[in-house]
Amino acid sequence: MPALGQNARGQGAREAVRPKKTADLLADRIRRQIVDGDLREGDWLPTEAELIEQYGVSRPTLREAIRLLEAESLVRVRRGPPGGAQVSIPGPTAAAPLFGLVLTMAGTTLGDVYDARLTIEPAAARRLAERGSDADHDAFAAEIDRVATSTEARLLFGAATVDLHRRLVELAGNQTLATVITMLGTITSRHVEAAYRESPRSPEEIAADNRRAVRSYRRLLTHLRERDGDAAEQHWFNHMRAVRERLTRDTGLSDRHVVDLLT
Repeated sequence: MPALGQNARGQGAREAVRPKKTADLLADRIRRQIVDGDLREGDWLPTEAELIEQYGVSRPTLREAIRLLEAESLVRVRRGPPGGAQVSIPGPTAAAPLFGLVLTMAGTTLGDVYDARLTIEPAAARRLAERGSDADHDAFAAEIDRVATSTEARLLFGAATVDLHRRLVELAGNQTLATVITMLGTITSRHVEAAYRESPRSPEEIAADNRRAVRSYRRLLTHLRERDGDAAEQHWFNHMRAVRERLTRDTGLSDRHVVDLLT
C-alpha cells in the first residue's frame, strides 16, 4: 500500500485533499474501514509498528490519528503494555454531551426541548400503529411492563419513562429521529430527575401519578395493537402535554434553561 500522500504509481503526487494533515488523512482511512464494516466492534487495530509500516507514516502522526479517532469514540485506547486501540462503534449517546452543549450555547429552554419532543413523538406513535409489526408492539408492551415495576421508586420511574419514550421512536422505524430522541434523552432525564426531587407533592401522590401514567401507556398500546394511527397520535400528544403542564406547575422547569441542568 502506498504511503499517504502518494498516488497509486508512487510518484509522490499530492491528492486533492492534501490540505488536510497526514494524521487527518490516516484517521479518514481507518474511519472508512470502520464505516464499511472492514473493522468491527471489538476488533483490535494492528500494532503501532504494523500501522507505521502499512501506511508509511511516523509514530507521532499515527498517534495523532488515533487520538482523533478516540475523540470520536471510534476506538478505545488501552495504554501501557501490551496496549493498543480497539474499535468501538459509538451510539447516539456519544454525541449527547456535544448536543447538550450546542443547545446550552443557544440559550435553549426545557420548554423548547419539550416542543421538539411534542413534534416528534406523537407522529412516531402514529407510525408505530400503522406500520409497526406485532413484534414491535410486543416490544413496546414489554417496555411498559418494565416501567410498571418502578412506580413506587421516583427516580427509577423517571429514568424508565425516558427509556420508554426513546423506545417508542426506535420501534417506529425512523433511525434519524430515534437518534435525535436518544440525544434529547440525556437532557430530558435530568429534567425528570430534578422534577421528582423538587416536587412539593408527597411520595404517595407521586406514586399515584406514576400508576396513572402506566395506565396511559397501556391505552396507547391498545391503539397501537388496533392499528389506529389517529387515536395513537392524539393520545400520545395529550399525554405528553399533560405531563409537561404538571411538571411546569410543580417545578417551573419548562422556563429553565438547559444550562441549568447541565452544570
